[in-house]
Amino acid sequence: MSIERLTAIMRRLRDKKTGCEWDSVQTFSTIAPYTIEEAYEVADAIARGDMDDLADELGDLQLQVIFHSVMAEEDGHFTLDDVFQRICDKMERRHPHIFGDANEGGHHLWEEIKAAERKESDDQSALAGVALALPALERAQKLQKRAARTGFDWPDANGAKAKIAEEIAEVEAADSVAACEEEIGDLLFAVVNLARFLKIDSEEALRKANRKFEKRFRSIETTPGFADMELDEKEALWQAAKRA
Repeated sequence: MSIERLTAIMRRLRDKKTGCEWDSVQTFSTIAPYTIEEAYEVADAIARGDMDDLADELGDLQLQVIFHSVMAEEDGHFTLDDVFQRICDKMERRHPHIFGDANEGGHHLWEEIKAAERKESDDQSALAGVALALPALERAQKLQKRAARTGFDWPDANGAKAKIAEEIAEVEAADSVAACEEEIGDLLFAVVNLARFLKIDSEEALRKANRKFEKRFRSIETTPGFADMELDEKEALWQAAKRA
């Protein structure tokens, strides 16, 4: 009932004559950034352990699904029912040990089924389907994992560590802003590679580092006279915050 109500609300908002002047003129491209933003707000509520906020954010995310589906329905591409049908079919297809006659399951089987599905696509690359809109660190990690399945990978973490040292040297040798930008990108890519070998999610690791930095900085910036302090004084406060 709630989904039908929300879908009806969106259809009314999209009405070209009597709908909302903002909602009625949106397109897939203009709404896509909001869809990504809502997904991050869901992740943020989870990270904060705020279940009440999570319920709100999941509703906002569901609105995005319906928004895109209603726009697609208007253009004759697909309906919300098609969206649900496809995900139901996919979940059953990728869990044959639950819904079919396979004797075993697990993540490896999921990946094998996904790989088989990709073979039916026009893009036959091992990297096919890694979304361009993913955060850069997460996309780097996925690209590396895909490449590694083909055997294109270091034998162990030592190769990844050596690559980081090599990329740092190339950053230092860069003789222009453009060259430095390229080498910094290569360095970040190499750091993601090392994290992968250490079984660390780079995106989550940086997210935690951001939260840690924000918490510590907020704790020291309220110190009387902070803005006028010398750098060594601010560093002393930072170290004290770390110890705390």
